[in-house]
Amino acid sequence: MPTAPHPQSTDELFHALRENHQLPYGRTRTVTAEELVDAAERFAEPIPLIHALLELQEAYTYGSDPRKSPVVFARLLTLFDEQPDAFDERLRAQLFWRFKWVANALRALPEIPLASLRQWLTEMRDRYEKEGLGLQPYYGQAYQLAVHVGEDPTLAYELWAGRRRTPHSDCEACEICERALYRVAAGDDERALEVWAPVLAGKESCQEEPARSVSYALLPLLRTGHADRARELHLAGYRACRRNPSMAGEVGRHLEFCALTGNEARGLELLAENRNLFDEVDSPLDQLDFLTGVEVLLRRVEGLGHGELPVAGYAGRAWTVAGLCAEVRGRGDGLAARFDTRNGTSAQSGRRTVRLDRAPLLDALELALRSRGLDELASGDAAGVAGARGAGVAASASRAASAVPEELPELIRRARELDEEGHPDARACWARLRDLVAARDYAHPEDPAVGPYGRLCADLLSDEAYRAAERGDYASAVDLHEEAAGLYEDAGAPDDVVLARACALLAAAEAAEAAGEDGEDEAEVKAAGLADAHAAVVRLQEEASGLAPYVEGRLLRLRASALGVRLQTSGDQAHAAVVFAEADLLQEFATRHGLTTQVSGAMLLRAGTYALSGDLPAAVAEIDALRDRLASDGPAWHLPRALGLRGRLQLGLRDAAAAHADLAEGLRLAAAWPADAVDTSRLHADLAQTCLHLGRPDEALTHLTRSAEVDLRDGKRVDAFCTYSNAAQLCLDLGRIEDSIALLDSLLGEPDVTGGELDDRLVAQLRLLRARALHAGDDVKAATAEFVALAAESAGWDDDPGSHAMIAAETAMILAEAGEFDRAGEVADRALAAHALSPRYELISNCLRELARLRAQQQGPDGLAAALAHLDEAGRVADAARAAGFQPVGRSLETALAYEHGRVHAYVGAYEDALAALEKALGLLGEPGAEQGGTGEWAECVRLSGAVEGIYLERPAPALVRLDAAVARLTALGHVEECEPLASLAAQLRDEG
Repeated sequence: MPTAPHPQSTDELFHALRENHQLPYGRTRTVTAEELVDAAERFAEPIPLIHALLELQEAYTYGSDPRKSPVVFARLLTLFDEQPDAFDERLRAQLFWRFKWVANALRALPEIPLASLRQWLTEMRDRYEKEGLGLQPYYGQAYQLAVHVGEDPTLAYELWAGRRRTPHSDCEACEICERALYRVAAGDDERALEVWAPVLAGKESCQEEPARSVSYALLPLLRTGHADRARELHLAGYRACRRNPSMAGEVGRHLEFCALTGNEARGLELLAENRNLFDEVDSPLDQLDFLTGVEVLLRRVEGLGHGELPVAGYAGRAWTVAGLCAEVRGRGDGLAARFDTRNGTSAQSGRRTVRLDRAPLLDALELALRSRGLDELASGDAAGVAGARGAGVAASASRAASAVPEELPELIRRARELDEEGHPDARACWARLRDLVAARDYAHPEDPAVGPYGRLCADLLSDEAYRAAERGDYASAVDLHEEAAGLYEDAGAPDDVVLARACALLAAAEAAEAAGEDGEDEAEVKAAGLADAHAAVVRLQEEASGLAPYVEGRLLRLRASALGVRLQTSGDQAHAAVVFAEADLLQEFATRHGLTTQVSGAMLLRAGTYALSGDLPAAVAEIDALRDRLASDGPAWHLPRALGLRGRLQLGLRDAAAAHADLAEGLRLAAAWPADAVDTSRLHADLAQTCLHLGRPDEALTHLTRSAEVDLRDGKRVDAFCTYSNAAQLCLDLGRIEDSIALLDSLLGEPDVTGGELDDRLVAQLRLLRARALHAGDDVKAATAEFVALAAESAGWDDDPGSHAMIAAETAMILAEAGEFDRAGEVADRALAAHALSPRYELISNCLRELARLRAQQQGPDGLAAALAHLDEAGRVADAARAAGFQPVGRSLETALAYEHGRVHAYVGAYEDALAALEKALGLLGEPGAEQGGTGEWAECVRLSGAVEGIYLERPAPALVRLDAAVARLTALGHVEECEPLASLAAQLRDEG
């Protein structure tokens, strides 16, 4: 079926060829190229057909279909022999360049006899000599054939590498790769890396480079002790080749790298991401390269005892690691044998054996911020907490497991005792009971001390309800608590009925947070609901009689908590007194009855209330008293929370070092307990914030990712993804762009993301951050595509036009950078329309000014009118912002607008207008002061004014007066760094004068 209407003229054909050329290599581009060749043949003109055939051969070559590329080239060569005048100089150059493509394609097909390969090289040499072309490209192909076959390549290398490059030689980057591989084969990794340096640094590149070189350089880098550089290049290089059939061999080498650095789990994730390569790679040589890398990985995983793990493989069936490994081994061995038979050597099988037998080069190299172990994959744990990172988890799990009795009656009694105490180990007991009860052969014990089956079911529902509330799923918590209350009532457990209903009341107040009428403040609605819940719990407690002390204590804790959350929600200090009163009541009752957990809870609540009231010293004093009590009387599992709160208080008191000490100690103690019981995630998150205050961003990044990992393990996926998003942004801020992209790629590949189960706005936020990271990493094409897609999707967010304005504004600027000003203008208009509904004054002003700057910079005088139109619109935005009382961060919108007028006019050569605008901007900025704020902008404005006046208007004297005065003022104020560009410009003007 045709993919597009057939061109009706040669103009339409050439337009279609240009459009197809913009598509990524793959099935769609190839099929369209085939159809365009059919269309070109109907015009009975050689030139359109030549262009169509060239496009088709390129699609076959980079679409990993080597069998068809030589056939197309044969047609081109026939056309050249029959109608040489149809080939202008550019077409001739393309034709003779592609002799190498055919040589590569034939070499990749084991069914092509070796004699035919040599015959083709002879044909290439004869044709080049006839055309008077240099033979270095021919010798390059002869060298590659020698390497492939397994002959001694020394002479062939010298004949190629010793010759001067010609216009038809492979690009510099590709030749550097071949020279480096020659050194690797000789065992000289250090020399190979020296040769590779320009490509690995990005100074030389092409269609396949540096991705190809990166994949080959990974192991030499490890062998020479450059593990960090290997990690960096793996992240960037893998992204450049993933899912690309023409780079299947490169993907295979990245999988091998994972297997040899203790990253087997990441390797399996990457394999799943590239499952298309099992079926889409038509080149046997690329298949062999890919499958060998896959087998290295799978053999490693199987050798570590995980042969039964599910793994992505060939379509049509489910695979385990062991099953796919056997399949890949058979196919790989078969391909290698076919090549060896064709070549008359054992070279391909030998190289394959070397790769398969290579021992791991490192026990562990952390490749990504989400490190996952095979054990986590085997258990289905999505958190990915690997190695030493999980030591605390393992320790707490071991201790909790030892606390779980074997006998069922004892297990039920123990679970209830621990639950009454508020002990974290109760969770492990309930989890074990949940598994037992779910079993078909479960038989409830006939033991009066255990009670009926219905009571146990209610206990399990209550535990599930508490977990739901911890995840923020209050609606489910309400339903579970109410269902549990009904079962408790049937089981004759009145105390538990009261407690379950009280918990349901508080959860219902939390669930009703956003259920107010239109126009009502959500905080007010929630605060009122919490007050009602408190009153209802008080009534429940008053109406009940003979409650057990631990139940009374819990009810008092619920009452105090309801009022504490109300204070936190409303921020109304008038609500603080009743919280203190309830906390005092709880503490007095708990002390009298020896309820140590509730005593601690009351003191924590008092400390938190002091903090919410703004009395941080009193809060610290309260938490210090609690810390002393916990050290002597317990409960020990409250110490991490107490230290966590103390750390946050110290941070509020601007003592980041003390905060770090408290939080680190809290985290150390938390390792002995289940993470959800001591809020390990919060401790990591607070440590991350503290580390940023201390200027330790790398440590902050570690804590952010660990916080997210804990949340994932506890099922708090939204919280985890938000924290990972913060980690990705921090990576971006630190210049660790590839880390940021790799983390976001990992998140966006999660099943609940790809399946549309995660909140779509959160996913959009992750995608937006990834687009920014791609742009920061100079992957403009991918960034633009993502921005455009997000702008289109967010246009339908009727409930959030402000976010659409933000995304559309960024998209417009990205399009303008690429010179697509018409599309940029259309998207900017959509941003303005959204801004009218939900103002984003500074963002829209920035966008319009940037569009103007880019127009003037790229189009010169031809773009001035459009640039000024953008600035006029920015002026209206500034007027509206001023009328609305909007205060931007930093300089005023009017100042920024005047400065941009100066830059725009300077770009188009209207220097007098530029100078006038810049002087206006300087007037609006005002003179700099001792504080740093705005000084850099003022200095830059002076610098640009001096350049316009002194260089372009050729008035150096007044320019120097301006610059010297600015340097003197900034020096007097101590702004030495800002002086440097001004002094440099002044020196330049004096030299030229």
